[in-house]
Amino acid sequence: MVPKINIGLTDEQRQGVISLLNKDLADLYLLVIKTKKYHWDVVGPQFRTLHHLWEEQYEALTISIDAVAERIRALGGYPLGTAEAFLKNASLKEHSNDLPNAKEMVKRLMSDHEQVIRNLRDHSQKVEEDYNDPATQDFINGLVEEHEEMAWMLRSFIEGEDFEPSGGRASNSIGVGAGS
Repeated sequence: MVPKINIGLTDEQRQGVISLLNKDLADLYLLVIKTKKYHWDVVGPQFRTLHHLWEEQYEALTISIDAVAERIRALGGYPLGTAEAFLKNASLKEHSNDLPNAKEMVKRLMSDHEQVIRNLRDHSQKVEEDYNDPATQDFINGLVEEHEEMAWMLRSFIEGEDFEPSGGRASNSIGVGAGS
């Protein structure tokens, strides 16, 4: 006989949280696949920089994937584990048979991280309001911070494209700081 889980959450609360976490897991899995694919395929003058950045990011994503799956297990659920399930539950989309240039790769990954951040924020709120699970909310908020940093790194790469060869900012750039 399997012992009943008695951690201060009802079965309904746990199942609701598990469902949200499996959606997050699906997105993270698609994101790690896309990040690895771009890591392998990137070419051009920024090859080395992006190749190393994406290696760091897919390694961090792999750790996050494992942590999400283990959180699901700790709540008594089972993490998704098939490509079909990941594709069915993910909000991110694949770009099959498509090989964009390096800048487009960066834009797509940045957009995906931003989508993950929006989803995680929504899930954090639902975990608090609908399921009263502050531990999982804290866990999800930690994931938000990780993805905000990854998105920032990618956004900074794109913003760097706005510099002129002289080192000055392109004329359509926004000002920074008070009084700009």
